[in-house]
Amino acid sequence: MIRVLCVDDSALIRELMAEIINAQPDMQVVATAPDPLVARDLIKRHEPDVLTLDVEMPRMDGLDFLERLMRLRPMPVVMVSSLTERGGEITLRALELGAVDFVSKPRLGIRGGMLEYAETIADKIRAAARARVRPAGRAVTSPSAGGAQAGSVLSNSTLSNPAQPSLPQSNPYQSSLADRSVATSVSQDTVSQGTVPPATAAAGRRPLLSSEKLIAVGASTGGTEAIRAVLQSLPADAPAILVTQHMPPGFTRSFAERLNGLCRIAVKEAAHGERILPGHAYIAPGDAHLTLSRSGANYVVTLDQRPPVNRHRPSVDVLFDSVARVAGRNAVGVILTGMGRDGARGLLQMREAGAHTIAQDEQSCVVYGMPREAVELGAAESVLPLSRISGHLLHQVQLAGRSQRV
Repeated sequence: MIRVLCVDDSALIRELMAEIINAQPDMQVVATAPDPLVARDLIKRHEPDVLTLDVEMPRMDGLDFLERLMRLRPMPVVMVSSLTERGGEITLRALELGAVDFVSKPRLGIRGGMLEYAETIADKIRAAARARVRPAGRAVTSPSAGGAQAGSVLSNSTLSNPAQPSLPQSNPYQSSLADRSVATSVSQDTVSQGTVPPATAAAGRRPLLSSEKLIAVGASTGGTEAIRAVLQSLPADAPAILVTQHMPPGFTRSFAERLNGLCRIAVKEAAHGERILPGHAYIAPGDAHLTLSRSGANYVVTLDQRPPVNRHRPSVDVLFDSVARVAGRNAVGVILTGMGRDGARGLLQMREAGAHTIAQDEQSCVVYGMPREAVELGAAESVLPLSRISGHLLHQVQLAGRSQRV
């Protein structure tokens, strides 16, 4: 039984969180607190497995309390934040400090909105209870590895900013990913060495070729800091990168702006129809699927409002499937920490199309869910700790250039 302590200055939110949690067969609320000072004593008394923590509270700010908590008594924390730009910025800071995940408060219709997402809230608490919690200040970095140089890797890359191609403003609805059922056994000995057996090539798949290299990244729980660690280590002339991180609307713009201030590459929230350029990373907006398309010889961004896939929009499977079809062997796919299975089948499609595929290893994941599914499916060619992924990416880009795969 997962023991949960809910900390929120709103009596209604405390009541709703308790109602949602106590309705689950595997968890219970052991106590609630209106502020961090009361919570401090309740933590000592009840020793909860997971803490849900409001961001803005009287007497002590949620971030201040989180920072002290992760320094003195690290434990799984799920933040409860408002769906505002300021709420997004504060939540990202909380994730940086060590929070596992966050729940968004609806702006209107709080009771109905919270109960509507009861299943998601429960899933996040379950994932947090299994998460590897790292104390504040123990962020993972990604030094270059595998023979790649972090300073510059693409001597033929151009970082100029060509005019955006003229594209139709319409965004036609596309059908969701077809369900695929593929199973590939993977031995634990093979996984521990960082590689898995090759998957069976997809018959008849002929992805369009391009002179442009591309990296596709997918993540969920714990992914904001994992993505930061990967992108922050890439040089300014790295290939273009498409990123799907499970986040609600209003948070992805803050996430992109935060990364842009930390990285040598340019990072932005993706916009429909824009040309995809080397040295840039494009973050899928909350509540929109990000896919790779082509306009003439150029890669371009497509955003759409198809129904959620694997209960997510944006979905990692949707991104990876489009990259497999459009970029094929000229791409590298990376699946990072996260709960669930979103991205596993899409990564398999990328591998079958000739792309090199990478899964984050269990030890460095906050939640080893999505990478595990990918490994068990035979979708991951390499299984690596987070600290080695960026260097391995650059190494694969160099190999691709020498082997004329682009």
